[in-house]
Amino acid sequence: MFKEKNFIFLFITLLALELLCSSISELNSFRYITKPLILLSLIIFFKKNNSHLDKSVQNLTLLALAFSLLGDIFLLFPDVSPHFFTLGLAAFLIAHIMYVLVFSKRAKPLFKAWFFIIVLLGYAAFLFTKLESGLGNMLIPVIIYMVVILSMAAAAFLRYNKVVKTSFTLVFIGALLFLTSDSILALNKFHKPITFANISIMLTYGLAQLLIVLGILKQKND
Repeated sequence: MFKEKNFIFLFITLLALELLCSSISELNSFRYITKPLILLSLIIFFKKNNSHLDKSVQNLTLLALAFSLLGDIFLLFPDVSPHFFTLGLAAFLIAHIMYVLVFSKRAKPLFKAWFFIIVLLGYAAFLFTKLESGLGNMLIPVIIYMVVILSMAAAAFLRYNKVVKTSFTLVFIGALLFLTSDSILALNKFHKPITFANISIMLTYGLAQLLIVLGILKQKND
């Protein structure tokens, strides 16, 4: 069994290679290898270390990672067809739904997170004011996507005191990083270009996926 510390080192190395290849135009073609490897490594690591989890948690998490990988692949080809961005968005939408289902298995009632939900809605309203004018025919898909990813963040928060502290903390920080990554991507695409957007998006996204997987693996069965 691959030890956690060794895997984290490998994962950070792969993520660093992806950031390097995305930053240097001469190395961009290597992203067809480095980017998929990030999620592939997570899938293999999770598969080899998830035997203590409920089958439903195993399967839903693997689906979330698989659709994330599919989304990564679609977003590698933005120039092939404008539909590839939409397909990538759809893949990540399904991944987020899978994570919502995983987190909800160990969650408190929704009303117990009313303050956090108000904060999330305020953030969503602020973000929407920045994006609205540039969305065009992507208005409805982006609204749906925002609702789902906010639901993921809320479900991660609702795990508080329902799982061990380490599991909650890793998953919750990971969910917030995922929200951050998607927000930067949306602002960069629909509002205005952001300096070093590719690095910011991939760094927060990669760390988000790592922390969520590590957090789920630290979840104990009753």
